[in-house]
Amino acid sequence: MTTTPLSPVDLLAAALYIGPDGDVRAAERRMTSSASGVWQIATFHVETDADVHADHWEMHPEAEEAVCCLTGGVRLYFRPVRPDSAEDMVQLQAGTAVIVPRGRWHRLELDGPSNLMSITLRHGTRLEKRTEAR
Repeated sequence: MTTTPLSPVDLLAAALYIGPDGDVRAAERRMTSSASGVWQIATFHVETDADVHADHWEMHPEAEEAVCCLTGGVRLYFRPVRPDSAEDMVQLQAGTAVIVPRGRWHRLELDGPSNLMSITLRHGTRLEKRTEAR
């Protein structure tokens, strides 16, 4: 029997962490690191490109990431694999999601204020400042 308190969790203030043993806990969101094998479900209200670090590429080496658009709209860009290629872009509307492949550099730009959800293993996550010449 669980000893976890039965109370609501504010998903815009905390993240849910799912451990390899099946335990689920709510705690502060971490953007770039969590314990190995622990999945993070994080929900964000975002209003500007700065809120989604649009000037950075992000990559998760240990797992795929589900990026979910709950309200609003967002464009998810994938860094080109080859220098002579263009960025790939996926447009997300409310109620849609995309699965970012493990190890694939990506970034977001907003169409307007949105609520987003991210589900991934954050252990080893890397951020890299975006330069225009890619």
